[in-house]
Amino acid sequence: MASPVVIIGAGLAGYNLAREFRKLDPTFPLVIIANDKAGFYSKPMLSNALAGKKTAETLVMKSAEKMAEELNAIIRADTEVVGVDLASKLLLLSDGQAQPYRDLVLAVGAQPVRLRLGGDAADEVLSVNHIEDFAVFAQSLEGAKRIAVIGGGLIGCEFANDLLAREIAPVVVEAGAWPLPGLLPDVAGAWFAARLTQSGVRFVLNTTAKAVDKAGAGYKVTLSTGEVLEVDCVLSAVGLHPNTALAEAAGLHVNKGVAVDRQLRTSNPNVFALGDCAEVETIHLPYVMPLMHAARTLAQVLAGKDDVALAYPAMPVLVKTPSCATIVAPPAHGALGEWQVQTAEDAMEAHFVGADGQLLGFALLGAATKQRQILSAKLPPVLA
Repeated sequence: MASPVVIIGAGLAGYNLAREFRKLDPTFPLVIIANDKAGFYSKPMLSNALAGKKTAETLVMKSAEKMAEELNAIIRADTEVVGVDLASKLLLLSDGQAQPYRDLVLAVGAQPVRLRLGGDAADEVLSVNHIEDFAVFAQSLEGAKRIAVIGGGLIGCEFANDLLAREIAPVVVEAGAWPLPGLLPDVAGAWFAARLTQSGVRFVLNTTAKAVDKAGAGYKVTLSTGEVLEVDCVLSAVGLHPNTALAEAAGLHVNKGVAVDRQLRTSNPNVFALGDCAEVETIHLPYVMPLMHAARTLAQVLAGKDDVALAYPAMPVLVKTPSCATIVAPPAHGALGEWQVQTAEDAMEAHFVGADGQLLGFALLGAATKQRQILSAKLPPVLA
């Protein structure tokens, strides 16, 4: 029997790749290894699950058993890969077994950046990057009235807006001068903050958290300004770091993420990577649309098509904050140009324009989001 294609990871990256591969090859042996229950759910839904009255149980759309049946695959749930033997093409598993592979795919995602905090409750600060994290977070909300969200980026703002659905007052602590600093220009960031503030979110900007201490049944969060927040729960959302430990231990080339070419191939010809753990020609895009494009390309490579290469079109990012509809296509890192902003009572439209007049990025807020399709067509591809 031929050694299988083995995918490590049963998140969006792993399962979408498996589905795309099965469209091209319905029968080749396929094994998916997961260190969790391997149920299928959409991770982006975690940050707006409260408004939808979802629980960790109802977020899971299909069990591992159902996915195994649909994909004609063996799914090894609750199994950790502890080592990769590249020479023998074997995986060493936590149960002592060895799993051979023809081709190996790392779809192992990313993990939350852990803050260096003082205080006697620093280890009780929560992060949500997995459905099991969400279950713990949701339980912590029982009876809560005020929550500190450390980090005013994409995930922090989405969770803050979602907490309003539970009538919980979120306080967002952000080191930058405006929320979504990695996506929005300053004027748009201020406009965004004003809309969320009107809905009940408090932003504490140009500020970091220094310590978290227990205070009765809740917590005291000491800020760099000296202010102390009294809250019922503390959520950290300061970013993600690609899971590269397994790749590094195997001797694969790693930069910020696992380095891959445009066929998603690592420095080893039989090992591939995609999703939040990977960077394609130094481009790291931890969003759903890049993942979907990568899955379609890699599926073709695994099915034996050698003449394919990943290309990224313009892929605007939807920020799930109902208090202020927001869609952003950030300009490429290092792009030269300037932001040009137009504002109306219910809309803000910001264009990042190069010296030659080429549209290189945009930020659309409020009613301006209806311009998404028209403006996206004018953007250059992210990776041609």
